[in-house]
Amino acid sequence: MAADGEDIFGRAMRKLERLASLDETDRRAVRSLQARIEFVPASTLLVTEGSRATYCTLLLDGHACRYKETRMGGRQILAFCMGGDLLDVQRVFLARPDHAVQTISPATIARVPTVALRTLMAERPRVAEALWRDTLIETAVAREWVLNVGRRTATARIAHLLCEFAARREAAGFGPPERFELPMTQEQIGDATGLTSVHVNRKFQDLDSMGVIARSRRELRILNWPRLKRIGDFDAAYLDSAAA
Repeated sequence: MAADGEDIFGRAMRKLERLASLDETDRRAVRSLQARIEFVPASTLLVTEGSRATYCTLLLDGHACRYKETRMGGRQILAFCMGGDLLDVQRVFLARPDHAVQTISPATIARVPTVALRTLMAERPRVAEALWRDTLIETAVAREWVLNVGRRTATARIAHLLCEFAARREAAGFGPPERFELPMTQEQIGDATGLTSVHVNRKFQDLDSMGVIARSRRELRILNWPRLKRIGDFDAAYLDSAAA
């Protein structure tokens, strides 16, 4: 574990504090978690469907995706993850995960023992509340993605994905939503939206020709945020972490 626990868990702490009101004792308890830090390349499998493990994985920096595969090898990406996300909190309660998680960029991760997380949640109710709320928001995101793939047009699917990614980046403290680098490839975006990579490229070109976005390789600028939200049928309410 690195010497400065506060720096290690900084992004995760920011996320937890959006989800629940933590006091200094809660913060110290999170920062005192023992963790094994690893630096991994893109395409590293972090969570294997059906596997057993004695730790949970916290994404400290970089990006990853949750996905499931058919028996024939077809992949459906279920979510994109970013720094501060706990990738497999279900290991605290369930013996085996029902999906896989893989990095889509070089990443820094922390392996945290499940026993330590279980103890933390039992002793610090507000931390448990934050993790529970995070799980509920993940479920809301999953429902939105089902709607996106099942009922929106191809252009709307891409627009909605961009809106969600930009909004989540801003909430996580990565900067304003108007300009950022896309960590995912067009093939990965296709796996998330049920489109081929060729179709994804065409839809990006359509949004570009509308004057809504501008691209330079993987750098993306949102030129007309209100219109992009309208095209994507995007309402950020399902991402809301405000306490009831």
